[in-house]
Amino acid sequence: MSSPTSPSPATDMSADEARIRIELAALYRLIAHFRMTDLIDTHITAKLPGEHPTFLINRYGVLFEKMRASDLVKIDHVGKVIDPRAESDPSRFRVNAAGFTIHSAVHMARPDLSFVIHTHTAAGIAVSAMEDGLMPISQHALKFYGKLGYHDYEGIALNPAEKVRLVNDLGPHKAMILRNHGLLVGGGNVAEAFHEIYFLERACQAQVQALSGGVKLRLPSEAVRQLTASQFNREESPEIMQMAWKAALQLIESSDNDYRS
Repeated sequence: MSSPTSPSPATDMSADEARIRIELAALYRLIAHFRMTDLIDTHITAKLPGEHPTFLINRYGVLFEKMRASDLVKIDHVGKVIDPRAESDPSRFRVNAAGFTIHSAVHMARPDLSFVIHTHTAAGIAVSAMEDGLMPISQHALKFYGKLGYHDYEGIALNPAEKVRLVNDLGPHKAMILRNHGLLVGGGNVAEAFHEIYFLERACQAQVQALSGGVKLRLPSEAVRQLTASQFNREESPEIMQMAWKAALQLIESSDNDYRS
C-alpha cells in the first residue's frame, strides 16, 4: 500500500512497463544489498518498449534499499520527465537529469543493452585509478578479459559532447571502467546486467585486496586468460544468469515496503 508521501503506481501502464518497473526496483535493492551504493548518487536505468525511446530512472532522493516500482520515473532520451503522474505534482517526481548523461549515451547507441548500471564503489574507483586497470588475476576478472572498455575522466558528466567519446570507448563491450570515477555495465535483460556488475565489482575487490598484500602476483597464461573469457559465454550462460538472478531475489524478499509496490 502506498504511503501518503510515496507516489502511487500509474494505472494506465502496459504489462511490459509494470514488469520492467518491478525488475528495476529489485535491481536497485540488490545493488544496495551488496553495498554498491553512493547515497542518492549513481543510477540504474531501464529502457521501455515502444516506438519512441523512453526510460525509467530512480526518483531523486530515494535510497536504493527503499526503491519501489512506483518510485521509478519515466523520462525521455534527454532526461526530461514525461511521467504522467508528474503533471499534478512535479516535485514528487524529480530526477537527476545530469546523472542520465552517461546512461542516455549508452542506451541510444546500444539498443541491445536494456539495463545500464553505474556505480561509485571504493573498489571500483580504486581500480579505475590504477594505470593497469583491471588485472587478469582472478576468475572474476577473466570474465572481462578482452571485453572491457576504458573511458578517461573528463570531470562530472555534464557535457553532452562527452557522449560520443564514451560510446566509442565502450565499443562492442558490455562493461567499462570510467577512469578515476567508477564502473559501468549494461545488459540485454535484468539478469545479465546484474551478473555483469556483480562480477566486475567482485573482480575489483579481489584486485584491491591482492595488491594490499605487497607480494608479487601470479598471472595465468595468455591461453588460459582467453579460454576462461570464452567459458563465460558458453551456451548455458544465459540460463545460469537467470538462475543467479532468481536466487538473488530471495535476498530482498520482505513483507514490509515491498519493492514490487
